[in-house]
Amino acid sequence: MARLPERDPLVARLPERDPLVGRLGPDVLAELDQRLAPVDAELLRRYPGQPAGRQPVHTVYVPADRCDPGLVARWGAAALAALRDHPPLPYPVGLHELVVDKLGREPVEDLRIDFEDGYGVRDDEVEDAAAVRAGRLAGAGLGVPFLGLRIKSLTGPVRRRAVRTLDLFLAALRDAGELPPAGRFVVTLPKVSVPEQVEAMVLLCERLEAAYGLPAGWLRFEVQVETPAAVLGPDGLATPGRLIDAAGGRCSGLHYGTYDYSAACGIAAAQQSLEHPVADFAKAVMQVAAAETGVRLADGSTNLLPVGDTAAVHAGWAEHARLVRRGLERGFYQGWDLHPAQLPTRFAGTYAFFRDGRAAAVARLRDYLERRSGGILDEPATARALAGFLLRGLDCGALTEAETGYHRAELSAM
Repeated sequence: MARLPERDPLVARLPERDPLVGRLGPDVLAELDQRLAPVDAELLRRYPGQPAGRQPVHTVYVPADRCDPGLVARWGAAALAALRDHPPLPYPVGLHELVVDKLGREPVEDLRIDFEDGYGVRDDEVEDAAAVRAGRLAGAGLGVPFLGLRIKSLTGPVRRRAVRTLDLFLAALRDAGELPPAGRFVVTLPKVSVPEQVEAMVLLCERLEAAYGLPAGWLRFEVQVETPAAVLGPDGLATPGRLIDAAGGRCSGLHYGTYDYSAACGIAAAQQSLEHPVADFAKAVMQVAAAETGVRLADGSTNLLPVGDTAAVHAGWAEHARLVRRGLERGFYQGWDLHPAQLPTRFAGTYAFFRDGRAAAVARLRDYLERRSGGILDEPATARALAGFLLRGLDCGALTEAETGYHRAELSAM
């Protein structure tokens, strides 16, 4: 610590020969440690920080009866056909090659085989067969880095069906060969309203892991926030934090459900949107609850599809592109896509966001690390956010290490 200057009046009044001696002994520190050690441990448990590794930029929901080994290739081909037939995208030309490469190489990042709203209610023997077929497909590999299924909810009328579908799916997946890596497979739990449903899902995961000899903790799930009770409980308290806590570390994400939630809040169909005030309120509550917990967020979907003639496709692209950008600017780095023609604007919008912000993020991070004044006084938390921004740009393919000026390991360590 720097010595106070002699001219300081406080120093001038102190006897020169008497050193400053603190009056608190080690017993005070010991008492504080005793009081706060349990608090420290609990905060670390609840708020471990951002999870490591890549987050997909989207989740694609496809009804189970439409899933087959050629699904991902068909989606990529359809997206490329839309680009070819209805140019241009609502983005600078420089992104076109990046998007075309992505659509040919990895058009779907996160696939959800859907047994819920997109699949509907079928006879039990039909859904049984679909669950087995889906498990075998997942075991054989569908060419996506992230994979999962959405079961029906654990509410009374469909609870047994949800459990049976997941059971049969895992049986087929286990018999098909090697399991997907931990963290790359997830179950989507829809229509969650109260923590008890999440606790029941934890119990179900434990029983399934024991039944199939799966590693403890391998089964993880994401919670869909699509009921008002999942945002605010009857006591007026926010629910998402309680849902995360009830998951006991198994919850990987909170996914906003645009249309179920909006309808339940009484919003007319024509006004239901990702940017309606009720949507922004719900997502803000989710965001605060999930911050630093290791639970990721996903925005919902838009049902205005870019299909039809060129004018209709361009209108759909413009709307989707705007909503993708809006979500990214608000810290939602993942969303839902429902149609192949939404993929071009998903990737173009994501790439544009990170490429537009690259130069400023690199400059600010360099100024911070080199302790130079660049006109913005950044703090350590902001420096970590800058590094995280560049890491996300690397993960999604928008940026290269050469463009950031840092190796991935360097950014991860900040």
